[in-house]
Amino acid sequence: MMTLAYPLLLLLFLLPLLVKWFMPAKQTPQAALRVPFLIKLSQILGEKPHSGSVTLTRNRWQRLGLWLCWLLVVMAVSRPQWIEEPITRELPMRDLMLAVDLSGSMGAEDFVGNSGQTVDRLSAVKDVLQDFIAKRKGDRLGLIFFGTAAFLQAPFTEDLTLCQQLLEEAQVRMAGPKTAFGDAIGLAIKHFEQSTMEKKV
Repeated sequence: MMTLAYPLLLLLFLLPLLVKWFMPAKQTPQAALRVPFLIKLSQILGEKPHSGSVTLTRNRWQRLGLWLCWLLVVMAVSRPQWIEEPITRELPMRDLMLAVDLSGSMGAEDFVGNSGQTVDRLSAVKDVLQDFIAKRKGDRLGLIFFGTAAFLQAPFTEDLTLCQQLLEEAQVRMAGPKTAFGDAIGLAIKHFEQSTMEKKV
């Protein structure tokens, strides 16, 4: 949308008319030039001498050009601006913390994957969580890996692709062989206390 930063300056367009009305051109009377051979000169030119003065005036196109130049100057001073549509930014709706078990028991192959083949538990978890993360548009996601100890792999972020990549790189026993589930919950609660979001999962 086109707009002007200083629309009131458009009134300057009328300034030349006001100057012409209130400050007319000054006329200075001067004696005429006496030419002794004026009659012969007028006969040669075919003109008839008459009294009065001659004033040079601009034609219609010259006046139009001057007004157009003045209009462009006034428009430039008024600072025309093109304003785009407002950019909306969607703020996160909630904070979600995923705690993923990487203990030794996650290596047991007792699940059937999407391909119909038997896979280990961690691979099954990855299949489920990859789809879950992809649908979390508008949320912030955090990622905790735990085994013998719990580790914050990713703080709350809107970068879902990063969370998917970190999850895909996770390996069984990467955090130790045991299952410190309580430590993972405690670590999640600690980070939720630092969150300003109303909805936390």
